[in-house]
Amino acid sequence: MKRLLVCSEPDIPSLNMRDCLMEIQDWDEVGCSNGARMLRHGNTYMLSSQRWHVDFEDVLDVSGEFGVDPEMVIFMSRHSSESGRPALTVHPIGNYHGNELGGRPRKLVSSSPGYMTDALRRISKLNDMDGTQVTFEVTHHGPWLDRPTFFIEVGSDISHWENKHAAYILAHVLATNKGSENPAVVGVGGGHYAPRFTEAALSLKADFGHMIPNYQIDDRDDEDIARILREACAATATKLVFLHRKSMNGPRATRIKDLAVSEGLEVVSSSDFEPLDQ
Repeated sequence: MKRLLVCSEPDIPSLNMRDCLMEIQDWDEVGCSNGARMLRHGNTYMLSSQRWHVDFEDVLDVSGEFGVDPEMVIFMSRHSSESGRPALTVHPIGNYHGNELGGRPRKLVSSSPGYMTDALRRISKLNDMDGTQVTFEVTHHGPWLDRPTFFIEVGSDISHWENKHAAYILAHVLATNKGSENPAVVGVGGGHYAPRFTEAALSLKADFGHMIPNYQIDDRDDEDIARILREACAATATKLVFLHRKSMNGPRATRIKDLAVSEGLEVVSSSDFEPLDQ
């Protein structure tokens, strides 16, 4: 797998992750051009630039200037939240509706469930910081890309963004991220943070791709919900929908299941998966 790691130099955690990777691995210089720098370690390439992540839709054009055509893209980034709670997160990208934070309206970027879920599991094993949350976030924001992509992040405010140990943990995760070959699923339900899907990923042989929170389907008609389910599964390369039943009432769960079935999808639960080997 040819991976491209993307560092936004104005972003403190992104820069720290890059520097930590350069400390723990030997990287070869590929070149510099127009303020961008490309490094290589085996089949992993690392692009540094002054561009901000969510607006970097031409990242593949820039990598192409160095002769790099990756199969997967990982953005190293900060995570912001009003709570300010320390967190280490991963999430897929795209927009179910509007594009207030980059990307294209109603367009999902292909997810990478095996690699993203493997990253979450490795973060959980390496995290030794008391009070730091390890979690998926649901699908949100840009940029738009035509390659499987996910974000890996240090949160949640400047006091945590400057934490080099947090960056060191995520750098080690990126250095060892080998992917997983469990069944891929789309998660439906819950809020922006996804504790149920995180728990399932850390305990079951299920790899999560796109995740659809309740707020993206609230007050939506059947046609729109069916579209979201269909497109999330297509961008995850799966027909399996993992429903967070406790986050919704019975009629809503039945409605989601019926719409999923109408799209040729299968609704699954934790009992459908083997326990994860610890």
